[in-house]
Order: sequence, then C-alpha cells, then structure tokens
Amino acid sequence: MNIEFTYLLGPLTGGIIGYFTNWLAIKMMFRPHQPKFLFGIKIPFTPGLIPKERGRIAEAVGSSISENLMNKEVLEKNLLSEDMLTKISTEYDTFVARQKINGETLRAFLLHFISKQDLEKIQSDAGGELASQIHSRLADSNLGNMLAHAAVEHAISKMENSLLGFAFNAEQFLILLQEPAEHLLSKHINQIISNNSEEIISNLIEQESNTLLDTPVCELLKGHDEQLVQLRHILIDGYKQAISVHLPKILSTIDISRIIRERINEMDMDESERIILSVMNKELRAIVWLGALLGAIIGIANSIF
Repeated sequence: MNIEFTYLLGPLTGGIIGYFTNWLAIKMMFRPHQPKFLFGIKIPFTPGLIPKERGRIAEAVGSSISENLMNKEVLEKNLLSEDMLTKISTEYDTFVARQKINGETLRAFLLHFISKQDLEKIQSDAGGELASQIHSRLADSNLGNMLAHAAVEHAISKMENSLLGFAFNAEQFLILLQEPAEHLLSKHINQIISNNSEEIISNLIEQESNTLLDTPVCELLKGHDEQLVQLRHILIDGYKQAISVHLPKILSTIDISRIIRERINEMDMDESERIILSVMNKELRAIVWLGALLGAIIGIANSIF
C-alpha cells in the first residue's frame, strides 16, 4: 500500500504543480494591473505582462492589422469579390421585388427612413428651388415676345380671312398694327411672368409632388422593369467605381493603426482581460491542463527512475 501510494504521489504532486504553475502564469499575464510595492521596493513581475507591455502590444496590433488585414489590396479584394457583388445584386433584386407589391404610398415609404418634418422640408426646399430656377429662366427668356408674336400673327390671320378683311382690304392696315400690338402685348406678358409665374409654378410643383408622394410604390414601379434592371447595373458600377477610386483616399485619410492603438490603450484592463479570455478561454484552459499532464508525466518518470 505504501509502495502504491509512493508511485501515485509523484504523478499527483507533479500534476498539481504543473496545473498551478500554468494557471498562475496565465493569471500573471494580466494581473496585477498596477505595479505593487513592498517597503518602497517594486515587487518583481508587477504589473502583469500585458498591462506592462500594453503600449507595445497596441502598437504591434495596430500596425499588423493596418498592414495585413485592413490594407487596400485586402479590402478591395473582398469588397469587389464576385461573392460581394452577387450579394449586392441579390439584395437589390429582393428589395425591388418587395416594393413591387408594396401598397403603401411613396410618402409612407420615405417616412420609414426620414422624419415627417425632414420630408416636408425637402419637398418645400426642392420645390422652391425648382420654381425659382424656372421663373428665372422664363424672366430671362424671350417667352413674352414669342407669345405676343404668335398671338398677334394668329389674330391677324383670323382677321384677314374674315369677311371684314376681304371687304375692306385691311392687310396693309393690319401690318401697320402688328408691331405696336406685339410690343404692347409682350410688355404685359413679361410683366405677368415677372410678377406671378414663380407663385404659379410653385403651386403646380407642390400639387405634382403631393400627387407623386401619395401614389403607391407598387404603382410607381409598374411597367419599369427594364429601367430597374438598368438601375441595378448602374448601382453595381457605381459601387465598384466608389471602391476603386475612393477606398485608397479613405484609407490614406484614416490612420487605422492609430485608431486601433488608441482604442487598445484607452480600454480598461478588466475589459481587455475579459475580451482576451472570451476569445482564448478554451486554449488557455488547455494550456493549464497540459501543464498538469506534463507535471504528472514528470512525476511518473521520477517515481520509476
């Protein structure tokens, strides 16, 4: 019995020591978080390895991620891969299919994404800007002169073909009246355009925009299958263009290494410890039990030899 206990004692002691030393080594990687002092002398191995080397670790992690995981080549390869483009195309087709049976109005659909106040502001601003531009173009154009000329020409033509024109041979008389009549009429038309056209146009735009917003989404999409397919191609081409052209600019503007470094340095050590342990808990426990196994093996070897 004593001999059996002697043979068991070595492996058991070695296993306990191996388990405890590995468990303690892992704990000492994180703790203590701050240096500890005894009689004014700093205790060795305090703070733990990770708190002590956090700045260097943050620098290394930031550099590694920015150079190997978040660089232009890697991101572009993934963002422009066939799988990604297929996903975007599929998502677009799914979205369009849902909208083709969407009975809610365009106004209600838009209110899922923006507030009522923002929608009304966009409608008002866009309508006002469009009305102002149309009014400005009309005021600067020869519309009044063209309308006056067309109206007077039409009136003269009617009078010339009437019985009064034939009876009195009024052709020469009407030609004399044409220029002053056009001048007077164009003056009034231009004045009307200048004073009233913006309000009239604004009211028309508001009516049309309200009609559009109150139309069901499915009705707006009806009969536009070809345009929707073209829009999908435009969307995909725009996405590829944006990634190819703007991704390098974005990466050059954003210092990914610095962001990661600062985030790691700002993290509380308890939080850092929880994150690392949540990711590597299985592996770290395996290390602890591996220490116990190695300790037991060494204990068996000592007992035998």
